Amino acid sequence: MLEKIDVGRQSIAAYKTSAGPEVVEQLRTLASALRGARILHINATPYGGGVAEILRSEIPLLRDLGLEAEWQVITGDETFFRITKTIHNGLQGAERALTPTEQEVYLAHSMRNARLLEGDYDLVFVHDPQPLALLHFHGHGRAKWVWRCHIDTSEPNPEVWGFVRPYVADYDAAVFTMGSFVPPEFPVQRVEIIPPAIDPESPKNLELDLRLARRVLQWIGVETERPLIIQVSRFDPWKDPLGVIAAYRLIKQEVPDVQLALVGAMALDDPEGWEIYHQVRDAARVDPDIHIYTNLTGVSNIEVNAFQRLARVVIQKSVREGFGLVVSEALWKGTPAVAGRAGGIPLQVQDGVSGFLIDSIEECADRTVWLLRHPEEARAFGARGREHVRKHFLLPRLIADELRLAADLLGIIPRQVVPAAEVGLPGELRDPVCGRRLETETAMPLDHEGETYCFCSDACREEFRKSPHRFARPAHRSN
Repeated sequence: MLEKIDVGRQSIAAYKTSAGPEVVEQLRTLASALRGARILHINATPYGGGVAEILRSEIPLLRDLGLEAEWQVITGDETFFRITKTIHNGLQGAERALTPTEQEVYLAHSMRNARLLEGDYDLVFVHDPQPLALLHFHGHGRAKWVWRCHIDTSEPNPEVWGFVRPYVADYDAAVFTMGSFVPPEFPVQRVEIIPPAIDPESPKNLELDLRLARRVLQWIGVETERPLIIQVSRFDPWKDPLGVIAAYRLIKQEVPDVQLALVGAMALDDPEGWEIYHQVRDAARVDPDIHIYTNLTGVSNIEVNAFQRLARVVIQKSVREGFGLVVSEALWKGTPAVAGRAGGIPLQVQDGVSGFLIDSIEECADRTVWLLRHPEEARAFGARGREHVRKHFLLPRLIADELRLAADLLGIIPRQVVPAAEVGLPGELRDPVCGRRLETETAMPLDHEGETYCFCSDACREEFRKSPHRFARPAHRSN
C-alpha cells in the first residue's frame, strides 16, 4: 500500500487568535455537514515544498473537525521523479518534451502506484502531475476525484499537455490557484479557483521571540547586527536563485555591509534541485557574505521562521510561479517583499503597498535598496502585508473553500443554519481571477459577452478585461 503520513493531532481552536473566533466557528459549521466523510490527499513527497507543508497542517485539522482524513504519498525511483519534473516543467512552458520511453516509465510507475492505493474514500484530492494518472489505472470506485494543480499551466508545452490531458479528463473536478492558470482546451467541466494558504500556527510561522530568533541565526553563522536579505525557496530554475545573486551584487555596491541568505528545501521528488544547488554554490563561492542553507544542513522550520523575521527584505525572484507560499509567510511576519510579477505572487504582494513587484534583476536591486534605506516605510509595508495575509491567505480560509467544494461534489445537504451560498452550492459569487468569495454589495461587476462577472478589486477586473478568454468559463451547474 502507499505510504501513509503521520501528522499528529491539532485543534482548530488554536486558530482563534490568528484567524479570528468568527472564522473558526464558521469552519466548524461548514464541517458539521461533512462529519464522517472519508477524504484522501495524495502527493509525491512528505516534505519539501508548499504542498507537503499545507497537507501536514491541514490533515490533522480536518480530523479535528470530524472528517476521516488521510495523507498518502506515491513511490518512485530517481528516474521516475526526473520524468515527473520534466512534466512539471513542461506544463509550465519548458521546451523539453517527453520521449516515448519516458512516457512508458511514467505510466508504468503510475500503474504500480494505483495498485498500491487501498481503502474506501468519498473524496480523493490528487496534487500536481506526479500522481495524476493514478485515477486512470485505479478507477473512480465510489469516490469523487479532484485534481489539485498548484502550478501555472496557462501556456504549457503542447506535447507535454497533449500527453497528460487524457488523464486529466478522468477527474470530476479540478482546482487551480488562479483563473489564468487553467490550460487551453481543459477537459474537466468543474473548475474551482482556490489559492493556497499558510499555517499561522506551524513552527515556521508561529510567533518567535526576536532574541531567540537572533540566537538561532547567530548559531548558524549569520551576523544579525548587519542588514540581511533572503530568498527562501526550492533550488529551482523558475525561482531564479542565480538572478537573486546577481541582484545582491548590485545591492552590495549601494549597501556594502548587506548579507544574502539563500534558504532552500531539497525534496524527494525533485532531483533537478541538486543541479541548481551546485550552480548556486559555485556562483557564491567567492563571497563570504552569501550564505546557503538547506533542510539537509540543519536548517528547519524554526530557522526559516527566524530568517523571515530578521531579514530586512525578503526576495522571491520567481520567473514562473504557482503561488509562492513563502511570500505570505514573510508578509505574515511583517517583512516586506520584493518579488517577481509571476503566478500567484501579485495576489499576495500589493505593489507599492506591502512590497514591490519586479520584472528584472535591476528592478529587484533598486527596490531592495530603497527598502533598506527607508526602514520606517519598510515597517509600514510589512504591517500592511500582514493584514492582507490575515484576511486572505491563512489556512482556515483554504480549508473552508475545500469543504464547500466537497459538500457540493458529494451532494451533501447542509444544515439549515448554513446559507446555500456558503457551502459550495451553485450561486456562490466568486472572483474568476483570484477565486475570492464575494459579497453582492461590494463586488465590482463587468459585463462580457452577455454575462456579468464580479471582482474583488480593480486589479482583478483589469486583469480579466485584458484577457477575458483566460478566465471566462461556463458556470458550473449541479445535477
